[in-house]
Amino acid sequence: MTEPATRSGAAPLIHLQNVRKVYRTGGREFVAVSDVTFDVAEGDLVSLVGPSGCGKTTVLKILADLHKADEGVVQIGSQAGFEAGRDVGMVFQQALLLKWRTILDNVLLPADILGLPRKAAKDRARALLAMVGLEGFEAKYPYELSGGMQQRAAIARALVHDPKLILMDEPFGALDALTREKMNLEMLRIWQQSRKTIIFVTHSIQEAVFLGSRCAVLTSGPARMADAFTIDLPFPRTLDMKTTERFGEYTRRIYRLLGME
Repeated sequence: MTEPATRSGAAPLIHLQNVRKVYRTGGREFVAVSDVTFDVAEGDLVSLVGPSGCGKTTVLKILADLHKADEGVVQIGSQAGFEAGRDVGMVFQQALLLKWRTILDNVLLPADILGLPRKAAKDRARALLAMVGLEGFEAKYPYELSGGMQQRAAIARALVHDPKLILMDEPFGALDALTREKMNLEMLRIWQQSRKTIIFVTHSIQEAVFLGSRCAVLTSGPARMADAFTIDLPFPRTLDMKTTERFGEYTRRIYRLLGME
């Protein structure tokens, strides 16, 4: 049984119950998600972990309203008026920056699409670039930045229109191991400063434990909910925590849930 997302009894920002998604093509059916149930409290960083191809990205697409669930309950928003186009920011495995736009203009892209006031958006974009450690790089182009720096810009872009929910689909999967470790630390710093609700998809068990205030575990596809639980490790987190017995207990718990121990 999964633990409740909120201990205070407050309504969660996200509630998924028995969610099922079936893709149909060429007269065939492919069950991508068969039974997913978990809650996300406002301000949580929930790591969504499972094997490659288990349906994690499909869950994000349902939350982003890019796909509709075929069965189950999908409730998002603690109050009326939640709009996916306005209230969701997304970060992908590749930064997907437009090569002909400066870093500042790349960050401003969601604001431009939504027609937000330009001056206020530009001020916010500059502040976000400073927050992610890219102050002074506003006029640079994507090819002038390293992979990790490009992902920082992508995170700033996801935040620029002040969404209620950030969805991250293996954003550090393409980075080398050392850069990925650094980005994990940066991710936690940015989350603690922005206080946004984040769902972070990964197939790295250690990354899921290190980042998450909570962790949701999906089995091999079609995705079924194995468990969802709180990661009771203190913040701010440090790389030294990965050597602790408590950290090891959480990783072993996920290994067992995935039938890997």
